Amino acid sequence: MLKTKQTALVAVTVAAGLMVGASASSAAAQCGRASWYALHSRTASGERMNPSAMTAAHRTLPFGTKLKVTNKNNGRSVVVRINDRGPFIRGRVLDLSKGAASQLGFIGSGHTAVCMARVSDATIS
Repeated sequence: MLKTKQTALVAVTVAAGLMVGASASSAAAQCGRASWYALHSRTASGERMNPSAMTAAHRTLPFGTKLKVTNKNNGRSVVVRINDRGPFIRGRVLDLSKGAASQLGFIGSGHTAVCMARVSDATIS
């Protein structure tokens, strides 16, 4: 009986560890499609949208989160700060400001494949 409880405890511990590892990695890095937008209205965080700023909209990340976004087509990267909610188009994971999209080199196409990863303030130089 004791052996069964120990085996079950080990299995639950391993499963919990795998789930924590999976959620941490998916929160730390994600790839998908990104688009850009340039409005002059208020963002969901309450600040005025500045199209030339290095900002972005994400559905769930907390406001103020900094992400390193890399354009998979040309390798260019930029660090953006989340200050809005979106994108509201299926299949998109990020809406970037026009300034960020310009730095990444996809203004003409309107959208591109990107990978993004959270960065800490110490990582930004």
